Amino acid sequence: MDIVISVGGSVLVPEISAERVSEFARVVEKIAEEHSVTLVVGGGKTARDYIGVARELGSNDAMCDYLGMDVTRINARLLIAALEGTAYPEPPTSYREAEDALADEKVPVMGGTAPGQTTDAVAAVFSEYTDADLLVYATSVDGVYTADPSTDDDAQKLERLTPEELIEIVMKTQMDAGTNSVVDALAAKIIERSGMHTIVLDGSDPTDIERAVLDGVHDGTEILPEETDEEQGALDDF
Repeated sequence: MDIVISVGGSVLVPEISAERVSEFARVVEKIAEEHSVTLVVGGGKTARDYIGVARELGSNDAMCDYLGMDVTRINARLLIAALEGTAYPEPPTSYREAEDALADEKVPVMGGTAPGQTTDAVAAVFSEYTDADLLVYATSVDGVYTADPSTDDDAQKLERLTPEELIEIVMKTQMDAGTNSVVDALAAKIIERSGMHTIVLDGSDPTDIERAVLDGVHDGTEILPEETDEEQGALDDF
């Protein structure tokens, strides 16, 4: 299978630690023994801190985006170092470059690719571009909730939903001031149009990513298009 794994920067490096990055690398190497894997790494708190200072200094949004992209690529380089010869030696800066890395049987480790686009969207676009079989978002939250669980005590975790339902939740969450969504609106739209099988899970323990990909077992949220009558009939034939 072709797998794309998006790892939040705050999940990969909550604090700079060789041991932490190595834990993720070992999991990626194990998955890569059986599947084609691409990683997309976020910038996390470090990127947000740098962007905050840049804004205070008068930088516009595009300049801040480039700064954030630089941080995502630094995080990607840490993982590349831990993966040694398994990974493509540089963070690909385009989808075609990442695709070429896969053709060379290397693991591409990407950061951001363009201003105005988060690494959530990068992972979704590359999954669509390569017709990947599975997209995994390893975040600091254990799935998709009906509302932001950090601000709403009544928020309920969802085990499964459609892309359309994901968009509805994301748009509602992003409209509430001071809240964050586990997947941004652009990524949700791309997941919808591609029909990409997607899992959102807590990536704090890297082995949970391994279990989700290799064993199909996880405690997160699964995002799948609704089955048509024809598809359901085909399943019933088995």
